[in-house]
Order: sequence, then structure tokens, then C-alpha cells
Amino acid sequence: MHPASISDYRELARRRMPHFLYEYVDGGSYSEVTLRRNVTDLEALSLRQRVLREVSQLDLSTELFGTRCAMPVALAPIGMGGMCARRGEVQAARAAEQAGVPFCLSTVSVCPLAEVAQGLARPFWFQLYLMRDREFMRDLIGEAIALKCSALVFTVDLPVFSTRYRDMRSGLSGSPGLRRSLRRFVHIARHPAWAWDVGLQGRPHQIGNLVPVLKGGGGIEDYLGWISRNMDPTINWKDLAWVRSLWPGPLIVKGILEADDARAAADAGADGVVVSNHGGRQLDGALSAVRALPDIVAAVGERLTILADGGVRSGLDVVRMLALGARGVLVGRPWVYGLGARGGAGVAHVLELLAAEMRVAMVLTGCTRIAEINESILARDP
Repeated sequence: MHPASISDYRELARRRMPHFLYEYVDGGSYSEVTLRRNVTDLEALSLRQRVLREVSQLDLSTELFGTRCAMPVALAPIGMGGMCARRGEVQAARAAEQAGVPFCLSTVSVCPLAEVAQGLARPFWFQLYLMRDREFMRDLIGEAIALKCSALVFTVDLPVFSTRYRDMRSGLSGSPGLRRSLRRFVHIARHPAWAWDVGLQGRPHQIGNLVPVLKGGGGIEDYLGWISRNMDPTINWKDLAWVRSLWPGPLIVKGILEADDARAAADAGADGVVVSNHGGRQLDGALSAVRALPDIVAAVGERLTILADGGVRSGLDVVRMLALGARGVLVGRPWVYGLGARGGAGVAHVLELLAAEMRVAMVLTGCTRIAEINESILARDP
């Protein structure tokens, strides 16, 4: 297959990655209602086609948190993304840099902060979870500062893990033991190319940033146990203020779905928010990001830089999010599909596809600059 769309990359990644890993990337929580809503609610937004407009000179560039970007897209933080290709986060970060868009590294990445920073000319973003071990959090923030990360994305919608049935069925999660390990081994054995290139040569068996606090060497089993014990349901707005006191640069709060919470984030010193339901992986039945977006824009659009994620599968979806008031869009699964299918080249091509699709959408809605994309390009329901 020569992939021509994000859906093609999804299928190619499904073929090339071990089943438990693909299910982890592709799945959501419980019955996956919110996961589906993220996609279908975006698709339901109709664009107004305009004709006979001078649209020969297009400019997709924009500014996010003081940095000029080639387009209003950033690669979202993906836990264990580095398992999808050899040293996957390094490849993805370099593809993002070449495309002129931000890359955000997850706390629970395979490749640690220092490894990703090597060889990059531009600083990248770092995503942080609130954990019971506050001293370790402080150390991670200090390392991100030392490596000149340009923004901190603080994820606030994970005080507890939601149940993901696909992960339980595939053997990634659930009761540990020989049976679960055997299922994963069978999945890997059925993908010898991945086993050789990624499993053996890529050393994805460690969660790089957590090695200092994991017992047993920092492997996947150590991580699954540690992370479930360290998610902190006591999180409150004082914790955001504490993070703000430690972080000197742009602070982005990820996981906001309500206008009141967006206002509280602004009051606590955030510079931006990501309207997000964690890709449909936490509260199943929650609003899709695109349905939550307009109220949050109305509430804090003049106070914060508003980003959004969830359900974006094309450049047309990026334009839809921008039309509802987002200043930028985070894409998660699309870049991981590209990584799993073709490594860094796949990530680069996914970004090229998004840009090309954005250009078509802008031309046919009569927009030549990102600032011209607004609600006027959306068709009203009859």
C-alpha cells in the first residue's frame, strides 16, 4: 500500500505493529462512545464552498506561544509512542522540526528528554502529569528547563486511569501473569520485522523519563504498576499554581472541557489550554472536543491561547477546529499511525498530507491566511 490518507496510514500501522500495541494506540475507554464522537462530530461540520475569489497566495503559518509555526498543528504527546518505531519519539521530533511544527514529548515516552533534545535545532514542548511523587515532578520540570523546552503541557484529566477494554483483551493491561505475557509474545512473534527493528534494536522496553523512579529496570510492567499507583486523585487548582511557580515559560493546561474550568486555569496563571477529552480514553460519554470548543472560546478566548485535539483525521478537520476558534490543533493518532507504518518518513508524510488538505480547504472556502478562518466558513444546519 502506498498511503494517500490518514486512514491508509491507520491500516498500514495495523498490519505492521503487534496487535497489543495497535490496540493501545487506536482504542479508547469502555464502549468508546467519546472516541467515536470526536470523529463524527467533526465530520458533521459542513464547510461553505466559496467561488471566484483570489486565493492564489496561501499562507498556513501562524504563531503559537511566541514561536512561528509553518501551520497551526502540533504533534500531541503520546505515551509509549516510541514503541511504534525504533526510538520513535526521536524520529517524530525530527520530522516535526523539519516540517516547522511543535512536537510535544510525553512524560511516559520511551525516549527520555535528553535523547529527544539531541540533534534538534528548535526546542520542543514537554507534557507533564500530576503524580504523587512531587519531588520527581520537580526534577522533571527542572530537566525540561535545562534542556530549554519551550512550553510545558500539564495534563489534568488523568487523576485515575479509565478502563480500556481493548488493552485488557490484547494483554497489555489486566491481571499480570504468564498468560498476559504469552499473549504479547505471540503478537510480537507474528510481526518479526517489528520484533527485529524495534523490539531488539530499538530497545523500547524502558520508559525513559521514569527510569530513575522505577524498580526493576524501568520496563513496561514496572511502568504499568508504578503509574497506576502514582496518578493522584487529590489534584486541585493549587497544584496547577505550584507547577506555575516552577515553570518560567508558557504553561498549557490539557484536558479542559468546561468553560468554568478554562476560567480557573486562566486565573491560576495558565497561558493556554487544550480542549481535550484525552482522545476518548478517559470519561466515556464526555463531550467531543469540537462540541466543547465554542463555549470555551467564548469564555476565555481573549485571555488564553486555545488549542484543541480529538478526532482530527485530516487537514479539513484542522480547518474545522480553527473555524470554531482554536488557535492551533494537536494531532495524536495520525502521527503515531504514520510512525508505526513508515517511521519518521511516515510522520513527515502525515504532516505533508495535513498541510495539503488544509490548502484545499482554505482555497475552496475563500481563505488565504489562518486568521481568515472563522465561523463564517461553516454552513448552518437548515
